[in-house]
Formats: sequence, structure tokens, C-alpha cells
Amino acid sequence: MKKQNEQPIKQVLRQMMEQYHLNEKVNEVKLVNNWEKLMGKTIAKYTQEIYVNKKKLFIRVQSAPLKQELSYSRERIIELVNEEIGEGYINEVVIR
Repeated sequence: MKKQNEQPIKQVLRQMMEQYHLNEKVNEVKLVNNWEKLMGKTIAKYTQEIYVNKKKLFIRVQSAPLKQELSYSRERIIELVNEEIGEGYINEVVIR
């Protein structure tokens, strides 16, 4: 006989992730792990730091020319990241 409060483990994990606001951190880890795949080896090589705060993607790079090139490609970066992680994950890109 089944108990009334039984739920699939997938549903329980999803509820737990939402309740403890873990989705944002999991998505950030996915982004960092997939950065080379999204942007390529050269850009990933010169990227020092990537993090997300309040739907803004912060990227710190070593190379001034790369910084300039990335600043021209902000919209494309937003599209790539939102396509990989989920629609509306980031709205803005800040390059430092």
C-alpha cells in the first residue's frame, strides 16, 4: 500500500532546489564549466574570472584587445549563455 505523501525523487529535488534557492548557483557552476565550450579555447585561456550577480554576467580578462572585442560581442554572449543555461538567465554582460 502506498503512502499518501510519496513523490518522485525528481520532483522532491526540484522543490528542494527552489526552496533553498540553489538553482542560481547550479546555473553559475554550469556556466563556468561550459565557458570554454561556449566561447572557445582562446577566450577561455585569457579569462581570469566569471561570475553572475543579479542577472549580470561579470567577466574579467587579461588582454585589453580581447576586452574590447568582447565588449562588441555582448549581445551574442547573452544569447549563447541563455541558450546554454536557460532563457533569461542573464540580461547584461560586464567586462573588466
